[in-house]
Amino acid sequence: MATTPRRGSSKRPESRPKTTSEPTVPSLLQQLGEIDRKLVELLEKRAHLAVQLFHLDPKLFAPPDCWAKNDAWVEELVAGAKGALPQRTIRTILRELAAGCRQICKPIRVAYLGPAYSYSHLAAMHYFGQTVELIGVSTIPAVFEEVNRGQVDFGLVPLENSTDGRVADTLEMFARLPVRICGQVELEIHHALLARCKREEIREVYSRPQALSQCRNWLARHLPGVKLVEVTSTSTAAQLACEKPGSAAIASVQAGIHYQLDVLAERIEDNPNNTTRFAVIGLQSAARTGNDRTAMMFQVEHRPGALAEAMMVFKRNNLNLTWIESFPVPGSRGAYLFFVEMEGHESDPAVQRAFEALKKKTLRLEPLGSYPVTQPIG
Repeated sequence: MATTPRRGSSKRPESRPKTTSEPTVPSLLQQLGEIDRKLVELLEKRAHLAVQLFHLDPKLFAPPDCWAKNDAWVEELVAGAKGALPQRTIRTILRELAAGCRQICKPIRVAYLGPAYSYSHLAAMHYFGQTVELIGVSTIPAVFEEVNRGQVDFGLVPLENSTDGRVADTLEMFARLPVRICGQVELEIHHALLARCKREEIREVYSRPQALSQCRNWLARHLPGVKLVEVTSTSTAAQLACEKPGSAAIASVQAGIHYQLDVLAERIEDNPNNTTRFAVIGLQSAARTGNDRTAMMFQVEHRPGALAEAMMVFKRNNLNLTWIESFPVPGSRGAYLFFVEMEGHESDPAVQRAFEALKKKTLRLEPLGSYPVTQPIG
């Protein structure tokens, strides 16, 4: 016979069995492994589809236009990502994936100012991905010559720095060889002091002239009296710091890792918003995207008002200039070339009208190419 519980007494309900087990290290590792295998399968499937698409329509993979289209698609995907991965990480993964598939379909070769892990190398990897054949050369003129002779498909050269302005070697080569700008990379430049010794043991600091200039205030405060030595690239500076006792380099952290140097100080540039804009050069402009810029180079007569008359052409055609530089004509005294960049594509009617009007007011006029606008890369 059942007994009735007394008032005030409590009887614990029977515990129910758990329907799901708590995660454990082995179970999580197993799930990660399964996801990784599925990712590899999906990557292989994507590559296979890309090859099929290339055989049906090779023009879709023709650079530089394919990069602009892919960048727009990547940004759309990144904007919709709301998970734990940073947008920068997702952007890098998607760009490398696209670059790898393109390289399978249409391999390309790219020249840049080397050696490896110079800022030009970093900019080239950001723009083209790390699966393309990246070829480091010793000078900026060599990049232009490789493109002009058809030894490479594209080149990447520094165009201007937010602290030091124009890069003279690049402007001079635009005046000498008929190449086109077909893309741009704006890279945030963060310098580091790299060495294999302590800071108080440093006797020499190596770097490119521009990098030394961009850190001159920091160097004066923290390394007064140390000898500053100019070399052809920041990566060369890192190599020298690796080889010579009592030497340091101003270069990227990536260069320090590559040459097994200690990072004694990071972000030593005087301007925290220091950026360098690189030009991607080839033999043709990029197709119109609707958010483009066009560059031109011209020379006017050496007389009062000649430059003002030429510049009025842009105002009359309602073209906003985003870059203006003057440069001495190679081999001439007192004559200057003017480099301008404007909003719009060379196929736009306003840009075409301006070009035709400038022909009547200039001694020399050459288009330098059209290319999509891109966001700075951190």
